[in-house]
Amino acid sequence: MTEQPLSSIRILITDDFKDWRRQVLLLFQARPEWQVTAEAADGQEAIQKAEELKPDLIVLDIGLPKLSGIEAARRIRQLCPESIIIFLSQNNDLDVVRAALGTGALGYVHKTDAQSELLPAVDAVLRGKQFVSSSLRGFALTDTSGEGPPHCHEVQFYSDDAVFIDTLARFIAVALKAGHAAIAVVAESHRNSLVLRLKALGVDVDAATQKGTYIQLDAADTLSTFMVNDMPDAARFFEGFSNFIQSASKATKARHPRVAICGEGVALLWAEGKREAAIRIEQLCNDLAKTHKGDILCAYPFSLHIQEDEDAFRTICAEHSAVYSQ
Repeated sequence: MTEQPLSSIRILITDDFKDWRRQVLLLFQARPEWQVTAEAADGQEAIQKAEELKPDLIVLDIGLPKLSGIEAARRIRQLCPESIIIFLSQNNDLDVVRAALGTGALGYVHKTDAQSELLPAVDAVLRGKQFVSSSLRGFALTDTSGEGPPHCHEVQFYSDDAVFIDTLARFIAVALKAGHAAIAVVAESHRNSLVLRLKALGVDVDAATQKGTYIQLDAADTLSTFMVNDMPDAARFFEGFSNFIQSASKATKARHPRVAICGEGVALLWAEGKREAAIRIEQLCNDLAKTHKGDILCAYPFSLHIQEDEDAFRTICAEHSAVYSQ
């Protein structure tokens, strides 16, 4: 997918309810470079206008008259392969989400999350990144087998500690229950809460820790092992994490073990004003995910106001394969 420029983005909005099309228009007014050039009220009309106008972005509902949004997306992908598709739907069935994204669409936003997530979602997909609503995270975390993508580096922007703990716990639980391994890099203030949430999700934390498939690290201590003059030293970073990944992988019984790595070290650096260091670590995480079979989830609190700084938000999103906000 070719990354789209951040100017003169032509958009087609498709929804059979005029009020919903109007709400999307109002949201998009926050970005004057996003120009809604057409609207459609059903699947057939969406295909017709897509073929005629070749928009950069198409917003599609699922339950459309005459032709479903999923079928419309399939046909649009054949007629307009350069158009980016993002679904905005009330349907939260995970099988429907999979089918929708299986058409080649890059985003799926649940309508209840539109107010807070539609703009970040469009920002992400215009950069070729996948975006799935935070309320639908089960979709993104179901495939942790060795047959999945070679690497995944996601970011979660969260509103409070409860969301943060639940997000990390579910990410870890999916990996461990699938017979893989997990490494959590968290601040001391979050360690006990994370363990309790994992146990509530049915994870035998003590057994996994003793076995070596679950490794919990202190974020500040871990940063100190590879930070030099307020910037991460690449050699130290890779040596440290490679050792942990190899150890956790060997502890699993999986034929093709994967390691889920999550944490808040980058958020700690950002809070200290060390933005360049945090971004550099995100880049190193991309390299780490490519060289090891694993998935990485980073987390930043809304309190850092990253989303209010468009340049900062875009920079962070650009380093990730998927962006979530809750």
